[in-house]
Amino acid sequence: MEDTYLYSTHDWNTFRSTFGLASKYPFGTLTQASPKGFIHCANPGFQGQSTDPGYGDDGEAAIDVEWASAAAPNAAIVLAACTDTTTTFGGLIALENTLNGPAGDLPSVVSISYGEAEAVNGQSANEDAASADLGNPATHGIGVSGFTSTPYNVSVGGLDFGYTALGVPASTYWSAKNSSTYSSALSYIQEIPWNDSCAGALLAAALGGTPLAECNSSQIAPSNAPLNFLANAVGGSGGPSGCAIGSPAVSGVVSGSCRGYSKPSWQYGLLGVPGDGVRDIPDVALFAANGIWDAYYVVCWSDPNTDPFVGGGFTCNGAPSSWAGFGGTSVSSPIMAAIQALVNQKTRARWGNPDSVYYSLARNEYGASGSSSCNSTTVNKTHNGCVFYDVTQGDNVGACTSSGAKIYNCFLPPKDTYGVLSVVNWFNVPAYTTTTGWDFPSGIGSVNAYNLVMDWPAY
Repeated sequence: MEDTYLYSTHDWNTFRSTFGLASKYPFGTLTQASPKGFIHCANPGFQGQSTDPGYGDDGEAAIDVEWASAAAPNAAIVLAACTDTTTTFGGLIALENTLNGPAGDLPSVVSISYGEAEAVNGQSANEDAASADLGNPATHGIGVSGFTSTPYNVSVGGLDFGYTALGVPASTYWSAKNSSTYSSALSYIQEIPWNDSCAGALLAAALGGTPLAECNSSQIAPSNAPLNFLANAVGGSGGPSGCAIGSPAVSGVVSGSCRGYSKPSWQYGLLGVPGDGVRDIPDVALFAANGIWDAYYVVCWSDPNTDPFVGGGFTCNGAPSSWAGFGGTSVSSPIMAAIQALVNQKTRARWGNPDSVYYSLARNEYGASGSSSCNSTTVNKTHNGCVFYDVTQGDNVGACTSSGAKIYNCFLPPKDTYGVLSVVNWFNVPAYTTTTGWDFPSGIGSVNAYNLVMDWPAY
């Protein structure tokens, strides 16, 4: 679901042919459409950086269709897009019209990978509803995306590879040479939460200090320079729903009559899920890193306009290492949607919201105390029966600052520019540290696509 068409559909074909998908899985298709319905959906055409200086949404569209096709290479993919209006994001219009369309035209899976905080989105838009991935240092405490916090969808978080951060040689997981279609991974790769913030314990340790010291060092945050990238809240974590319903007393801040969605029944009973009475996210997580530990996603994106984040003018010629590089839950979300499409294909059924099955499988796997055999770090990397890998190393703590509002979950000493964000205070164990079972940084954990499909129950 988008608010733009692709810069070039040829990019999708180049992606598939380069990685050997087109020849091995020849039935995959891509179409672009502006779904008609109760809400007027104007054809947006290409809405890239020529009309939107900065990060163009056509890059987002390229990510979605290419990596969805990588995970479900024979799938019929439809990029549904509508023009933004003065009040509504075009992707939401496309979603509304698609879901309310004729029964025979309904897709088996839909995916949207944009985000907006619940308190900013507002109750009406929250109830319309994916994951947010980029931002500045937090100034008003924890707030989750209203696009992903509803109990009616799968919320997908973000992970990173952990070998560099934990000092494991890259040769453990990667071949020295690529295959003809650029594959080189030797096995499943141990994972940690995706967290680019200086407040993350692993990154701070790699820089030689503690989160508070590193976030306030001249290397990260010089007093006479703009905010350094590492001080931004860039990661793929979740949190408790806090302002899905009601109205904030302060615009954009969880306050006033705000309250979260009630915890859905299927989320109870899994080791690690908080007894907070509200919907907690994410549900599952997949690799979403953008390069902080030397790994990211490559995307064929030939839009020649420059972009301040990733550059521009990529031709998609030659090795994919010269292509555009991306990360974020913008990539993990369409991949998870594609994995669900594989489930639907195998079972020959549409599963609607599959969360109840995910949590049931996780309860069976983790039991009352967790499954050491499915720990991401120690699991048998080449042969195992794990549906989910339990991520237990690293955290997703971000940096925070004060902007005149009292932040109850930010530890900010008077002498420092940046603090450390946590659901609890600094003197307790932060809720954004990974634990055995479900946790805010990784949800149930990473997904083994093959085992999930094969272990899915009969309809």
